[in-house]
Amino acid sequence: MKHIFKLIGLFTISFAASSLSLVAEETDLNPKLEQGKELAFDRKKGNCLACHYVKGGTLMGTTGPALIAMKARFPDREKLVTQIADARIKNKNTFMPPFGAHGILTKEEIDLVVDWLLTL
Repeated sequence: MKHIFKLIGLFTISFAASSLSLVAEETDLNPKLEQGKELAFDRKKGNCLACHYVKGGTLMGTTGPALIAMKARFPDREKLVTQIADARIKNKNTFMPPFGAHGILTKEEIDLVVDWLLTL
């Protein structure tokens, strides 16, 4: 009888551990996507939360559109890159800072932010 309880215990522990690893894999961002998110949330870099709603953000603004369904809104990745680098190209009266043109974000940082945004 002891052997049956040991087997049940080992099975339960094994099942729980595998379930936890599946949850971790589904919720963890890869390092580059995590960097993009950090840049977007960083008040001294992307500062997207100053104007936009972003799931998981705090103290968010409402001046800009919510950052949701980004892949559907920007199926052409380069249009989103251009929007972040210099939104004045599309709208000369925009309030969005020209992150690339003013050197707030580097091209590499913009690419990281765009890769992350396209997961929203």
